[in-house]
Amino acid sequence: MSSSPSQVPVGVDPTRPSIARVYDGFLGGKDHYEVDRAVMQKINQAVPEAVDIARGNRGFLNRACRFLATQTGVTQYLDCGSGLPTAENTHQIVQRAKPETTVVYVDNDPVVLAHGRALLEENDFVHMIEGDIFVPSAVLGHEVVRRHLDFTQPLALLHVGTLHHYEGDGAVDIMRAYIDALPSGSYVVFSHFFDPEVPQLTEVAKRIEDILVNGPMGAGRFRTREEILAMLPGLELIRPNALSEPGALAPCDAWWPDGPRLNPLSDAGQCIVGVVGRKP
Repeated sequence: MSSSPSQVPVGVDPTRPSIARVYDGFLGGKDHYEVDRAVMQKINQAVPEAVDIARGNRGFLNRACRFLATQTGVTQYLDCGSGLPTAENTHQIVQRAKPETTVVYVDNDPVVLAHGRALLEENDFVHMIEGDIFVPSAVLGHEVVRRHLDFTQPLALLHVGTLHHYEGDGAVDIMRAYIDALPSGSYVVFSHFFDPEVPQLTEVAKRIEDILVNGPMGAGRFRTREEILAMLPGLELIRPNALSEPGALAPCDAWWPDGPRLNPLSDAGQCIVGVVGRKP
């Protein structure tokens, strides 16, 4: 994407990196600026396989959505922090199985909003709103959310790759507010940067975290198993694969993969976990 003023969407500051644009860049997208590429370069220099985090996260999102669309009766989704549209977005996956499924995307990045609204103009069952996903009351009370999602019926809440960009001690309270608002039978799809508390892997996690937290982005926490589970109160966790115990955490790439793994997971690939949980 060119950073000439005439091509910069309204509200975008091309001198500040964007989480959504950096993530898009790691997935091979083109919607990023020089400042975003500088962050990507620093991460790549510190951990060359860091791209595995972004790709693993996206693959997990796709498989989790396919699982919910084909194995549950859920037909409404609230996707918080949806990011830039790329191949196989949430609505494309779930509507393939159930065409009249409703999806509401939430983001506050002007580039995401501009691209998303253009993409969704011709789909009556998909909506995008501007909102701060770290303020649950604002999202849950938004008139578009209330109009198109029925909170008396089960729905799917997606917080995929979001809460690790929240600084401070309120992440548990944020997720509790969302989960408390969900009716029984709802599902939560969640992923987060992970500190496996294994020396070699923790070193990888800390190298990436240092660049994200102490650089211009200012956020990107790798949390432990205990810290991540605390953000999912009261949920029954779906067993992440045939080899795991119920309630276990697994790297995104290991959450019900589409086939046998022929190549081992990289260290970075083990530093992001994906969870699908059901509210009883």
